[in-house]
Amino acid sequence: MSHTLLPFILFALAASISPGPTNLLILAHGAQRGLRASVGPILAACCAASAVILLVGLGLGELLLRYPRVQHAMSWVGALWLSWMAWRLLRAAGAPLQAGEDAGLSPLGAATLQLVNPKVWVTAVAMVGLFATPALSMGWLALVFLLIALPSMAAWALLGVGSARWLRSPRRLRGFNQGLAGLLLVSAWSALLI
Repeated sequence: MSHTLLPFILFALAASISPGPTNLLILAHGAQRGLRASVGPILAACCAASAVILLVGLGLGELLLRYPRVQHAMSWVGALWLSWMAWRLLRAAGAPLQAGEDAGLSPLGAATLQLVNPKVWVTAVAMVGLFATPALSMGWLALVFLLIALPSMAAWALLGVGSARWLRSPRRLRGFNQGLAGLLLVSAWSALLI
């Protein structure tokens, strides 16, 4: 098991800490609302990604390979969802947070994003294909991924928290939100258009 586990851990770390739509939204959420408010979306996103790995390992990945139209439809839903999130970031550009305002990325929104994110599904198919063995069951893969993804995504929230003081200026916050919105749009649509 150890000869398979270490490469899996490295792969899971690279997959979970690399920039992607969910990590960018967690970065923005951490910057605007703090670490404590980001815990729910982080837990939901990481649990959803781990559930996708488990589902792919239990046969859903084969179904997606057999029916590429389903995967294509999921990609479009994901791109539209990310576009909506980018629009929300653009609308919030530069506006200071007020008490009682929209809470940002909800746990349900973070989990849903993972479920429609093509990167999560492609990563899950790769993980299962490369690392699932009788010695390293699907349950272990999903659990180990969860344990790696949680601190990885928390690091993105902490990066946002660390930048919060710099973002107190409405001009800087507007630029930050616009930059993140642009990155979300590129990440969403490049998967479909390339």
